[in-house]
Amino acid sequence: MSYNSKHFVSSVDSVIIIIDLQEKLFKVIHEKERLLENLQRLIEGSQILGVPVLLTEQNPHGLGATTPAVKLLLPDIKPIVKYSFSCCGEKNFLENLNMTQRKNIVLTGIESHICVYQSCVDLLNLGYSVHVVTDCVSSRTRENQTLGIQCMSNAGAFLTGTEMLLFELLRTAESDKLKAISRIVK
Repeated sequence: MSYNSKHFVSSVDSVIIIIDLQEKLFKVIHEKERLLENLQRLIEGSQILGVPVLLTEQNPHGLGATTPAVKLLLPDIKPIVKYSFSCCGEKNFLENLNMTQRKNIVLTGIESHICVYQSCVDLLNLGYSVHVVTDCVSSRTRENQTLGIQCMSNAGAFLTGTEMLLFELLRTAESDKLKAISRIVK
């Protein structure tokens, strides 16, 4: 079986995008603690596996900076400021994404029915393979969270979860990184 299929992600051709996990909006997000725990696991795993991360902030003057718990794990990553709901509406985002030279997009963030959804559809239209980490996206309400995930799937995105994704990136139990990844998910 080939792992080069667009159905699979690998640590050499994937990039993680964290959309708008900002202080003011994060305070009112449905199941925010669960989202943050899973996102922290995903960030730690990405660092072990060498998967780059892009971070966006929607109108930071209005919604605040990236939540400190996330920023602490990504101290060297400068957020890409955006005003368009879709990340792809910002030239700076597209330039940063192109610099990674990766075609598998791992989407996380808030809100699933607005910025994550619009980014997903635009990335699919640009020819990227998009994998939505369903336990790392949310909205202010469960209904909008579910709607966003459903619409992204209907548009052609692949749905995954934090643990599923980390082991897919790891690919084999023979990896010297297995213990580190196993510690993260337990």
